[in-house]
Amino acid sequence: MKIPISILLGLFLFTFASGNVFAQYKKITVILMRHAEKDVSEEADTADPELSEAGKLRAEKLAEIAKKYKPEIIYSTNYIRTKATVAPLASDLRAMTFIYDPKNLGEMYDFIMSGKYKKIVIVGHNTTTPALANLLMKEERYKRLGENEYDKIFVVKIKKNKKKPDKIREKIITY
Repeated sequence: MKIPISILLGLFLFTFASGNVFAQYKKITVILMRHAEKDVSEEADTADPELSEAGKLRAEKLAEIAKKYKPEIIYSTNYIRTKATVAPLASDLRAMTFIYDPKNLGEMYDFIMSGKYKKIVIVGHNTTTPALANLLMKEERYKRLGENEYDKIFVVKIKKNKKKPDKIREKIITY
C-alpha cells in the first residue's frame, strides 16, 4: 500500500514541480548588444582582442542598462571581447554566460522562439547583432553597425500568438 501511494505522490509532485521546466513563455524580451570597444593598439591580438579601457567602462554601463530588464539567461559569442562585455552583467546577476555560434543565427532564433526563457541578453558583433534583430522581426530593418559604432542596444519584444501572427515591437537604446 505504501508503494502505490509513494508513486502517486511522486507523480503529483513531479507534475507541479516541472511546470516551469516545460513552460513556454508567450512574451519574450531579447536584449541584443554588440561587444564594447576592442583594443586596437599595436600590441593587441588582432584575431581575438580584449576590450580597451573605454570598452571596459562601456561593459559596466551595459550591465546597468541590461539589469533593468531582469534577464534570465545570457549568451555571448566565444570571443574575448564579447565575453568581457557581458562579464559585469553576469557577475552582477551571478549568472553563467552561454556560448552561441554567430555563424548559425537560425539556431539562436529557434532557441529564442522556443519560449524557454522570457528575458534573454545576447552579445554579438557589428554584423550579427542587427542581423539577429532582423531575423526576430522577420524584416530587414537594420544594416550592419559601423566599425566604431558601439552605443546601440536593440530590444525586441515578441508576443507569441498561436492563431495570429506574432506581435513584435522593437526599440533601440542609444547610450
